[in-house]
Amino acid sequence: MKYFFLLGTNQTLSIAELSAIFPREIKNAELLLNEILIIDIDDINSSDLIKKIGGTIKIGIIKNEINFGDIVPESIKLIDDIKKEGKFKYGISYYGNKKFNTLKTGLEIKKHLKKQGISCRFVTSKEKTLSSVVVEQNNLITRGAEIVLIENENKILIGQTMAVQPFKELSFRDYGRPARDDQSGMIPPKLAQIMINLSNLTPQSPLLIRRGEGNASERGEVLLDPFCGSGTILTEAMMMDYNNIIGSDLSKKAIEDSQKNINWIIKKFELQNINHQIFNISATELYKEIKPNSIDAIITEPYLGPQRGKHDIKKTIKELETLYSQAIKEFKKALKDNGRVVMIWPVFRNKKYFDQITPNTKGFKIINLLPNNFQNNNLTLSKRNTIIYGRSDQKVWREILVLKKQ
Repeated sequence: MKYFFLLGTNQTLSIAELSAIFPREIKNAELLLNEILIIDIDDINSSDLIKKIGGTIKIGIIKNEINFGDIVPESIKLIDDIKKEGKFKYGISYYGNKKFNTLKTGLEIKKHLKKQGISCRFVTSKEKTLSSVVVEQNNLITRGAEIVLIENENKILIGQTMAVQPFKELSFRDYGRPARDDQSGMIPPKLAQIMINLSNLTPQSPLLIRRGEGNASERGEVLLDPFCGSGTILTEAMMMDYNNIIGSDLSKKAIEDSQKNINWIIKKFELQNINHQIFNISATELYKEIKPNSIDAIITEPYLGPQRGKHDIKKTIKELETLYSQAIKEFKKALKDNGRVVMIWPVFRNKKYFDQITPNTKGFKIINLLPNNFQNNNLTLSKRNTIIYGRSDQKVWREILVLKKQ
């Protein structure tokens, strides 16, 4: 069965995440319009899956490949196959470069439904596609339908959206948690999810078990964030069904904040069988609490340097390289063989160029985050096979890299 995945703002990062989740199926996946990935996979629970991946905005099923002239009858056929209760709402999103009148198609569908005596409402937007917010607020997934039309050369892929990114839940877990530290900066929950998926760990839930036999609980897989801050990576991992979690931080306040947020997430979402430990230690002294060769994956966003005001960039880079090099040395001791580090390094943006750091990664190999069949697409990797991204108004960008223990 073919599914479409509407990718997030950074398509490279979104594809990297999906390739980690679907390592076999991604080999034959197709990227359309540089924003939609078509993957032929076994039946999946889209509504559950989208809650555990941070780089996908919509997931849907491809129903057919048709000619442009067949859009109206095929759309009506798709609508007719959907069970209708009460007032039926529907919308249309067109992804393509050719001109297409969604309003005309929508009114043709409305005319057809009225002839059948069905009360309906055509949901429209100022844009040619409906946002996840519009789809969610109009209940198009649960009480209606969003028809998705995807241009593919001279053909159209017609599909139906099955799930959209849970923006309300993500916002609640970000801004609703009891402990926040805006001064030191916090990793967004969506990015935390992506990084966790890049680790190649397997969750306790069978939903994403595609990378090994058994589940994480049975194999005792352990996730560590040694710069845990307010605990975003830890709590997102718990929400994604990982249950062996360790966090540490040099800051006592960070440890207190992490524990508050962990207690809150467990209670709020009624999570069970969560094994977690929090240590107040430096990432350069993990040996004090972490046994050698006991960690399956380290996922972390360390201190990225000053975020505001003027500072000496060269001095900051030197200090961070020293800190990261010492921490990575400790990571190697703590990780099991072939264990992974998913880590963020800062990139300092100036008007004309970027300043990057180069810590010592001895004992590790940087993993290329894109599968071979996507190496020649318009996707951007840095010279060291990492992904760099940020907003134009940000002074400090993020570089995401995956290190594999050698």
